[in-house]
Amino acid sequence: MSRTLTLAAAISLALAACSGKESTAPVTPETATAAHPAAASTNPFMSASTLPFQAPAFDRIKDSDYLPAFEEGMRQQLAEIARITANAEPATFDNTLLPLEQSGAILDRTSRVFFGVVQADTNPERQKIQEQVIPKLAAHSDAIHLDPRLFARVKAVYDARAGAGLDPEQLRVVEETYKGFVKAGAQLNDADKETLKQYNAEEATLANDFHNKLVAATAAGAVVVEDKAKLAGLSDGDIAAAGEAAKSRKLDGKWVLALQNTTQQPVLASLRDRDLRARVLQASETRTEQGDGNDTRAIIQRLAQLRAAKAKLLGFPNYAAYNLGDQMAQTPANALKLLTDTVPAATAKARGELAEIQKVIDAQNGGFKAAASDWDFYAEQVRKARYDLDEAQIKPYFELDNVLQNGVFFAANQLYGLTFKERKDIPVYHPDVRVFEVTDANGQPLALFYADFYKRDSKSGGAWMDVFVEQDGLAGTRPVVYNVCNFTKPAAGQPALLSWDDVTTMFHEFGHALHGMFSNTKYPSVAGTAVPRDFVEFPSQFNEHWASDPKVFANYAKHYQSGEPMPQALVDRIARARTFNQGYATTEYLAAALLDLAWHTQGADAPRQDVDAFEAAALKQYRVDLPQVPPRYRSSYFDHIWGGGYSAGYYAYFWAEMIDHDAFEWFKEHGGLTRENGQVFRDRILSIGNTRDLATAYREFRGKDPSVEPLLKHRGLK
Repeated sequence: MSRTLTLAAAISLALAACSGKESTAPVTPETATAAHPAAASTNPFMSASTLPFQAPAFDRIKDSDYLPAFEEGMRQQLAEIARITANAEPATFDNTLLPLEQSGAILDRTSRVFFGVVQADTNPERQKIQEQVIPKLAAHSDAIHLDPRLFARVKAVYDARAGAGLDPEQLRVVEETYKGFVKAGAQLNDADKETLKQYNAEEATLANDFHNKLVAATAAGAVVVEDKAKLAGLSDGDIAAAGEAAKSRKLDGKWVLALQNTTQQPVLASLRDRDLRARVLQASETRTEQGDGNDTRAIIQRLAQLRAAKAKLLGFPNYAAYNLGDQMAQTPANALKLLTDTVPAATAKARGELAEIQKVIDAQNGGFKAAASDWDFYAEQVRKARYDLDEAQIKPYFELDNVLQNGVFFAANQLYGLTFKERKDIPVYHPDVRVFEVTDANGQPLALFYADFYKRDSKSGGAWMDVFVEQDGLAGTRPVVYNVCNFTKPAAGQPALLSWDDVTTMFHEFGHALHGMFSNTKYPSVAGTAVPRDFVEFPSQFNEHWASDPKVFANYAKHYQSGEPMPQALVDRIARARTFNQGYATTEYLAAALLDLAWHTQGADAPRQDVDAFEAAALKQYRVDLPQVPPRYRSSYFDHIWGGGYSAGYYAYFWAEMIDHDAFEWFKEHGGLTRENGQVFRDRILSIGNTRDLATAYREFRGKDPSVEPLLKHRGLK
């Protein structure tokens, strides 16, 4: 795939746009000859940045630069495509696939920066730009994928690939590009192509709309507290942060509990006021179901129909079958089997955990049955009673910068020899962002790493990794990688203390970053994280293991005030509690993953679904309808599958987790945290991008196919 073929993924993964539905006539190769005025301007996207690693010149980039750069980028790329199709010579790799790989430099530069910024720091002007550009980009992608002359040349190279003398990476590029065109509808007749274009334009706009409504609804759904006494149980730092959040909304004298993207909210583990806990959970679960302008249910109904219709048009029984054909799971049945086979053990463990919670409530003469909003609060008490452990004991040892420098970076040094130096001279898109130059073990510059850790209303929920600049062996560019998270920003003068979940999130996202940094391919379409969804989460989830590695843990788990290491007795209690509450954690995840597949295994003839009724029926069908364990995401705010790139793919986390635990067994068998082991993993997994069949690559690394047993053992389900 060229930069063009990754464009659709960039759109879907980075959607954070407005609710506009403006459409536009697509630019075509025939209309792509007139230069845009932006070409002669000082627009910073018109040429590569002169900063180190070609890092974005955020000190020069203005919001007004984006739309002209998009327009000029599309115009230039279609002119480049026109030159490919006008070539009278027989199609070869060098005159067809190579220029396709190299096309779209301006559009790629603009898209990576714009979508990165609009996800992490949106504003009304950026939302308007995205409102305009999303349908244009969808039409642009179709103009290339559905161009019969271009596809004829791609197909000619594909058909002759066996005797063309291609090296293995070139052969992979040819095969992946051809499959990408076919998946995009290149083999359809002209009438069906026109229908597909309409579907794609509407889907892109609706997914965009969904995401933007969710961002607004999440901010609006924050719970305002007027009586400080109701915040009993929260730490002084958390209360101060809630006060700062209120001040930022001009609610002086009040406190604001902002919502995170998942159903359960971190404050539920600490708040003693049962009514406030119920308010917080209800606000979370119904944030996009208020019947107002941010209600997403009508969008979901239409998106489900559109995707089913698109799958049927392309010859598939449902959207999941269409989308999983090029994934490691290959079929919805395989994905479903992994999930449903785990349901009995997970729900049984969750019911056992619920019984323990109810015992605590009864022992305290609570006089009520545990509800979903009670789970985290009383689970913490169970953990404290059983393991003499609670979150308040742990967080002082996990100060954010110490975890980053002496945990995340330290592990990367021990495994891969990397060193990190903070750069204050490189401009950023928001004052909270930090930049680090990454140096390889051989002393050579490797990458830039941007870290944007704190939650703000202008940022989408969740945590993610992406790149501003992709590793590209043709252009000679090195990666400019970023991680974005949503940790609570402390009040001025207070430390940023993390929960254990936050710590593992930081290691997780940096695993993605390593995957991008270590990319060592010639062709950009198969570089870095351009791999199947159910493989891309493998390096990230694998990197979580080092958070609890004894050597790494001892290096960063130190009290933020005294600098003293965490007492060994507390370390031991954390280790003993490793599988605590895993019934709940697994069940809430399975419920969400099964909801995703339920929505996307509907055929095109299925009736328009009532969202809430469909969700309830699906949870019951798959036997994950535990009232006290709501799905990690309910349908109406499930951004991964409606506004992001995980449609019919949320199962990928579990599939990749199976691989990551199996891979960690290899590390344990070979001595654990060593440079030698890290180099093997880098060479065989992290650096190869999508240059070869990844199932084969994993077998060659591990010596066998992955087993689910280590995963089940790790979660305490076996």
